[in-house]
Amino acid sequence: MSAAGEGAVALVLVTTDPGEEARVMGEVKAVKGVQECLLLFGEYDLFMRIEAYSYAQVSAIVLQEIRTIEGVQTTKTLTTAPSLD
Repeated sequence: MSAAGEGAVALVLVTTDPGEEARVMGEVKAVKGVQECLLLFGEYDLFMRIEAYSYAQVSAIVLQEIRTIEGVQTTKTLTTAPSLD
């Protein structure tokens, strides 16, 4: 995606089954479109940044790729707003 605001960016917070964080993180990192994945402490276990050509593609990545990984309990997807520049 370009700096000119083309495409879609989403931030996804994930909760996993206890003890499955590292394995799920490894699988998430292999998903096309996932640009960053970080391990968290607290209410959520993983943070990821997804970049795609459209929000429909973001939806497909979350629903068909992320949520289907064994050990993923919940996801919360935050879509970014257009640049105000």
